[in-house]
Amino acid sequence: MKNIRFLIVPVVLFISACGWFKSPPEIGKVLAEHFKNNIYKDFDTVAYDSVFVNTLASLSHNFANPKTIKSFYEANNDEPRLVTKFFVNGTLDSLTHYLENSTAHGLNPAIFKTDEIKALLRELAANKFKKVDDAYPVIAKLEILSANAYLNYTNFLKFGVVNPRNIFSRYYIRVKRPDSAGMLNLLGSDHMLDSLKSAQPVSPQYKALQAAYLNANGADEKRILAVNMERFRWRMPVTGNNFVQVNIPDFRLTWFDNLDTVITMKVCVGGKRENGYEEKMKVYLKSHNLDDKPKNHETPLLYSEINSIQANPIWNIPVSIAQSEIYWMARKDPYYLSNSNINVYYKGKLIAEPDTINWGNYSRDKLPFKFKQGSGDGNALGKFKFIFNNSSSIYLHDTNNKNGFALRNRAISHGCVRIEKPLEFAEKLVGDTYTYDKLRAEVDLPPVDSTHMKWYQKRMAAKADTLKTFQLKPAWFAPKKRIPLLITYFTAWSQNGRIEYRPDVYEMDEKLWMAMKKYR
Repeated sequence: MKNIRFLIVPVVLFISACGWFKSPPEIGKVLAEHFKNNIYKDFDTVAYDSVFVNTLASLSHNFANPKTIKSFYEANNDEPRLVTKFFVNGTLDSLTHYLENSTAHGLNPAIFKTDEIKALLRELAANKFKKVDDAYPVIAKLEILSANAYLNYTNFLKFGVVNPRNIFSRYYIRVKRPDSAGMLNLLGSDHMLDSLKSAQPVSPQYKALQAAYLNANGADEKRILAVNMERFRWRMPVTGNNFVQVNIPDFRLTWFDNLDTVITMKVCVGGKRENGYEEKMKVYLKSHNLDDKPKNHETPLLYSEINSIQANPIWNIPVSIAQSEIYWMARKDPYYLSNSNINVYYKGKLIAEPDTINWGNYSRDKLPFKFKQGSGDGNALGKFKFIFNNSSSIYLHDTNNKNGFALRNRAISHGCVRIEKPLEFAEKLVGDTYTYDKLRAEVDLPPVDSTHMKWYQKRMAAKADTLKTFQLKPAWFAPKKRIPLLITYFTAWSQNGRIEYRPDVYEMDEKLWMAMKKYR
């Protein structure tokens, strides 16, 4: 009897190992119970896996995130996780409702294969398969298209349809983009509906533009609203409640504090690039002749922090301006440099008499000189320069030519941002009367606090002393704290309960609209 008992154990183990008592996978159980159809109890994961792999290979070449989707299913044995969790409870039907309503965001439901997903859902729901093998292609395709649509829809609404850094050469704001970890979490989540709901943009600006978009009749107005909705989908760096924004199409700087406007003023920004810039640039890159180089002074879009203020600034003249303007002015008038308080340096040494330079001996594309305009009333930067880290060597500054602020189109600078009220801006930055009065004294203004009058009087006495030469020098001041700065581009936004529109001064709307073409 003992021998018989010992024989039974190996036989049972052998039978179990061969899968004779193997239960159907989760998808088989779910569909068998839901449809009361026993064919799903014969669901063969090996046979399904082969269908799934081939289907994924045929579909994923057009996916935005094929590697992420593939890695998710490889980690989950190619199981139809979404169909298993979300078909029976109707969540996949809800997904198609969200996809269909993407028109409210200026998107085309067709980009998500919405109709195909709906057709596959109907085919599976019809429960007309004669054998389980016939269901494999439908389940596999439904799973894959649903996963791709789910990721694309949530990514588009949470991060934007396009990455602006890929389409605009001077877009330096590091917008947050979807990453593989976040997408894997989405696919593995048990709460698809919650994810779809949380993806909906909730900012007041976006909601206002969306409402206007849904009520707009004209194609041009809808286009403007659609591209600006896209801009509000881009995930900007966190600025906190206290930050400065320059909106280029509005030609305006605004300081926000808890969404309240603390300061607002006109600005002048960089001039628009030449018409036909791209084609002209191709010619220049072949010829390397500066006469062929097209002009592009457009102010870059960026995020930084204002870290210092320079009163009575020195202007380090960029090479591009030296080549295109200073060189010709100096050739035309030998005294132009000295009359404009521009110092010339050769190998780091100041040239005492730049008027004697024979500019005809030098090619402007190989100028061995550096140029700096000294502090003073004639300085192009005016009396204040506001400095922030950036790769384009631009800054906010005052100007010695205030006439530009009277223009409607104020895209007139070489790229820096001229501000209308630099003194008011400086006062807000330094944040206390003591420092502000020190700053005022440096630009020959009496103090706000009369107890600081001695600084002003001492400076005025030094300037009036005929026995000593008074040399105007830059003075540096630190803001009370570093203030985030965003230089942005919006041609439509909500303000005081209405939508404001501005001209597309850099023609960036059209470029963005074309980049969004396959999504709309």
